[in-house]
Amino acid sequence: MKGLQKLAGIAAIFQGLIYIAAFVYFGAFWSYPVDGSPVEKMTYMAENQLLFSMIYFLMYVVFGVFLAILVIGMYERLKHKVNPLITIGSLFGGIWVGLVIASGMISNIGLDHAIDLMDANPEKALDMWIIVSVITESIGGGNELVGGLWVLLISVAAIQEGRLPRSPNYLGYFVGIAGIATIYPDKLFTEIFGVSQIVWFIWLGICLLTEENANKSIQQTANASAD
Repeated sequence: MKGLQKLAGIAAIFQGLIYIAAFVYFGAFWSYPVDGSPVEKMTYMAENQLLFSMIYFLMYVVFGVFLAILVIGMYERLKHKVNPLITIGSLFGGIWVGLVIASGMISNIGLDHAIDLMDANPEKALDMWIIVSVITESIGGGNELVGGLWVLLISVAAIQEGRLPRSPNYLGYFVGIAGIATIYPDKLFTEIFGVSQIVWFIWLGICLLTEENANKSIQQTANASAD
């Protein structure tokens, strides 16, 4: 149990760092020719395929693995009392893990197939990539309903059970509501969800690790006193 809490804390912090890495990459290095021709757009994707695929693998697949650890860690932490919010929230967390990992794999495989079509028909290659992008955004990038429900329900349950400091859980309310709001097709809500989740993940991870270290110190003091 203690080892799992430590892993969950580390996973949460790494999730926040992955968000930061994605924001830096797409904000500072990504220069996709939005107004370019199909040939220009697909040429840019082909030239940047390796780095783009690595970033997407990090953003979705690696993030999903860390998310799975955090979902299980939070469930184990909160399950000591019968509370339907914990069970329902953890179910949404598990679904989110699957959606996130699937999004990354669909995107990378889809891009590879689209690039293979470039020489034969750049227009069809771009059409394929647009379809892949829509699917990726629909299940794991632009619609954060499932993730928002997990964050919100787990935060409410944590407040009710008193198992974590209140401040990150109150932030979790905001993050969860922002995620649910992404059902409305406006990138603003997605950006709010992403930025606020960086703070929430790192704050939650620090709380889990700090409490774990505090518990170790208390146990060591108790053992020393007994000796």
